[in-house]
Amino acid sequence: MTGRIFLKLITAVVCILVVALAAVDYFASSVAERTYVKTLTQELAEKGKLVALVLQDKRNSPSVGDFQAMAKAIGGRLTMVARDGKVILESEATAALMENHGTRPEIVEALAGRMGSSVRASPTLGKQFLYVAQPAPYGVLRLAVPLADLRMGLDTVWNQMLTAVALAFLPAVLLAAFFARYVSRRLATIIDYAGKLAEGRFEERLKNPGNDELGILEDKLNETGEKLQRAIEQLQREHNELEKLERVRKDFVINVSHELRTPLASIQGYTETLLDGALSDPKNNVKFLSIIRTNAERLGRLTADLLTLSRIELKTQKFQFASYYANALVEQSIDSIRPLADRKDLRLAREAAPEGTEIFCDSEAVHQILSNLLENAIKYTPEGGVITVGVKRTFKPGFYEIYVRDTGIGIPAEDLPRLFERFYRVDKARSRELGGTGLGLAIVKHLARSMGGEAGVESRVGEGSSFWFTLPEHDLGLSESEPVQGQLTVS
Repeated sequence: MTGRIFLKLITAVVCILVVALAAVDYFASSVAERTYVKTLTQELAEKGKLVALVLQDKRNSPSVGDFQAMAKAIGGRLTMVARDGKVILESEATAALMENHGTRPEIVEALAGRMGSSVRASPTLGKQFLYVAQPAPYGVLRLAVPLADLRMGLDTVWNQMLTAVALAFLPAVLLAAFFARYVSRRLATIIDYAGKLAEGRFEERLKNPGNDELGILEDKLNETGEKLQRAIEQLQREHNELEKLERVRKDFVINVSHELRTPLASIQGYTETLLDGALSDPKNNVKFLSIIRTNAERLGRLTADLLTLSRIELKTQKFQFASYYANALVEQSIDSIRPLADRKDLRLAREAAPEGTEIFCDSEAVHQILSNLLENAIKYTPEGGVITVGVKRTFKPGFYEIYVRDTGIGIPAEDLPRLFERFYRVDKARSRELGGTGLGLAIVKHLARSMGGEAGVESRVGEGSSFWFTLPEHDLGLSESEPVQGQLTVS
């Protein structure tokens, strides 16, 4: 490729140089001819003045021999013309036989008192001459040189000029060849890089782009490659995300179908049993109705959790952000769950934050998070255990951590990374037995993030678990669906 580009460039440059030289030759030849004729005319005029002075000093008219000797001395042809146009003396012809010269252009100018010149053929000798005529006391003195001599002088000048041009043409060709080689290499590199981009190799880059126009082109191609690489990477990430979302959707549909199928099948089965006659059975009718009610409640909780999670993920959940006393929020959640803990003989403890500690949040969302975490702690903590709820400042400035720590059965380390996924359960059979929907921790994570915080867990099997979430101390500028009502600080 480099060779083809080089050949095309050097051919184009040589053609341009040849055309330029031809144009220079044409115009230079015209200028040289005009300049040479003008210079020769001036030279003949000076010689004519000198010959006129010599003739003026002679007492008598010069002889034909003397006139021819003068013509030979000046290297040209001499003609002496009277005022009436008659030829008096001629160095190369017989004057008596020559026609009247009164109408010759150069003679007319000289008789008018001015130097006259013309280029034309001589009627006497039949050759092209350059004529120069000077005024003289006796009439006109005319000098002439044949154009053959003029052409010889011009050919000498042209040969010298051609030699100079040839000497200048060689380095110009060499310089053009060097330039064509340099440009062809860079163009070949750029074309090769463009081919790599067309093949999808967007990570490639042109090395050491220059500061000239080709360097600017190289920079732009590098920028194009970078942008294409970023775009492809973004598309790949989006594709992976879409695949991930598709897997999540499929898993979600499967999980929801499974979660709905079990209680619906139970409701349908016991309903059909009652309709088939068990309704009149005093030993089992109440039991069957209780099972139907339990599964209906389970469906209700599952539906409510699905709607809540959907609103959060679609960002249609309504929040009312304000500053609240952290200890008051924790105390309210503990009081609401205390009856459930008392039935299982569990002690609820509180580790309070410094008095007056405020967090910026939605109180209902915080209450929902704590309710989910406390209900889970009660489910998986044996009788006589302790559940501790507390508030502390985090290492991240401007944030507080609210935690729920229990002395329950703990969670295996391999399950911790997936614990906040929808429908993920460590012990699926026991979770369903205890009435869990598998969505509680997913709701906790999404609600915490909607308020600018995060959620996490630390646990060891047999030692208990500690679930936590963080909330900001001040307003982070998060959007809310409805304006905050009431006072900024709610105790």
